[in-house]
Amino acid sequence: MCGRYTLSTPGDVVADLFALEAASPLPRRYNIAPTQESAVVRRGDEGARRLSPLRWGLIPSWAKDPAIGNRLINARAETAAEKPAFRDGFRHRRCLVVADGFYEWKKTPGGKQPFWFRRQSGEPFAFAGLWERWRSREHPDTEPVETFTILTTSANATVEPVHARMPVLLSAEEDFAAWLDPATDRNDLEQLLAPAAPDLLAAVPVSRWVNDPSHDDPRCVEAVGGA
Repeated sequence: MCGRYTLSTPGDVVADLFALEAASPLPRRYNIAPTQESAVVRRGDEGARRLSPLRWGLIPSWAKDPAIGNRLINARAETAAEKPAFRDGFRHRRCLVVADGFYEWKKTPGGKQPFWFRRQSGEPFAFAGLWERWRSREHPDTEPVETFTILTTSANATVEPVHARMPVLLSAEEDFAAWLDPATDRNDLEQLLAPAAPDLLAAVPVSRWVNDPSHDDPRCVEAVGGA
């Protein structure tokens, strides 16, 4: 699964990478956790891409209790097109979750060791995501809540020694365009849901400071010796 990630890249760099209409200021985030808001790229009705803050943890439109979102922070790429919680989003509401790294934990004799996985180049990328808009049936006059989930796949050779699964990473413009385009064929979408190339990522052992989601500062990504 993917349960924490980072986005400390400046807004103008993100705007250039994702061909956004305009750059937006982005706070530097070193420990994004479920239920928090983070930046997501969506395709508007006229095709333009926009950056929006959505809450992590997908609440299906039909859900009675929004707490279900706490359990739906990830969707397995192998089954997302068929699962009731994700299939409508897979068909109609795909998004790009902007990131520049993610964390996984490895079991060691001394306890769980966190690793930060980032691109070798240091550039940002996107997780393949789905989004939903939920409105309370009991309070229909309240503002809708927009949420997202991150698709996961089997781990590549870099991540596998730490964890069996990893988020689906998209890093090329043609992949961004295909994932966001509502007309993309399902077979073409499924081609994108593969593990990242082994040479894309670097695995960096970091301090257990990151274990606490209230810690959101550069100490979270500082490398430590050994692992």
